[in-house]
Amino acid sequence: MIYLVRHGQTEFNRERRIQGHVDSPLTALGLRQAEAVGRLLRDLIGDPAGWRIVSSPLGRARSTAEIVARHLDGLPVELDDRLKEISWGAFDGRLRSELEAEHPETFGRTGWAFDAGSGETYEQVAARMGAWLAELPPEPGRRVICVSHGVSGRVLRGLYANLPRDLAGQQDVPQDAVFQLRHGGVGRIDCEPVAEDAPAP
Repeated sequence: MIYLVRHGQTEFNRERRIQGHVDSPLTALGLRQAEAVGRLLRDLIGDPAGWRIVSSPLGRARSTAEIVARHLDGLPVELDDRLKEISWGAFDGRLRSELEAEHPETFGRTGWAFDAGSGETYEQVAARMGAWLAELPPEPGRRVICVSHGVSGRVLRGLYANLPRDLAGQQDVPQDAVFQLRHGGVGRIDCEPVAEDAPAP
């Protein structure tokens, strides 16, 4: 089984700024989302013995993974470059509104970076995510929590469920839910509601 998690909300998410391979810190809401994901996973897993946490090395994912790990008896967080977000190349760090105005073709048919002509292609992201997936132990012995990103998480779920590219790109990317990848299917499990304006934990 794989539990797939997207990092909590970041400053760039709040600003609607493309992150790609650049980074920004988790907001107070993002920290609460990570805590909620950790609690949910503890309830789902119970005893974390035998489980692994594997994260993108980008700061926002790594911070989320470390918070989740505290709820799972301090499991070590492994980092894997293949789980990084898609790179938008020269567009990394730019406001989405600016890109929409300057480069209306950027978001293309799917609304995402694969049609931008800058940065990584769908095939490149799928190749690295697919290579990571292929190295995991077979089910039912697979016990992995994967902390990744919006676009790369879509690609991973699409590969796992054998979805066409366009359908993979249209999947939701919540920051307050966990996706369960098991027996070739993908299920969503929502966390407890997290208040937008509560103080940080």
